Amino acid sequence: MQIYWYHYLAIAFFVVMNIIAVVLTVKDKKAARKHRWRVSENTLMLMAALSGCVVMYATMHLIHHKTRHPKFMVGIPLIFIAELTAAVLAVIFLFNRV
Repeated sequence: MQIYWYHYLAIAFFVVMNIIAVVLTVKDKKAARKHRWRVSENTLMLMAALSGCVVMYATMHLIHHKTRHPKFMVGIPLIFIAELTAAVLAVIFLFNRV
């Protein structure tokens, strides 16, 4: 299997989205402690949906942030399952083409 430039682009996208997800999660935790402007829940969920869900979920557990919110503790794993299902279906589709 040959690796094309867009494979590197996809990997870079996932890495950048995960880094941004971690930074936003930590920033929101610090802002919550200092009673300052917070990152909106919609923004955090969007970052999870843009492939940052696994690292964001792990970060939330590590820093104990939003772990009492069902929206995050149920929503992020559901996003992960949906993304994983889509990836598996894409791989099946791509490798079954003739």
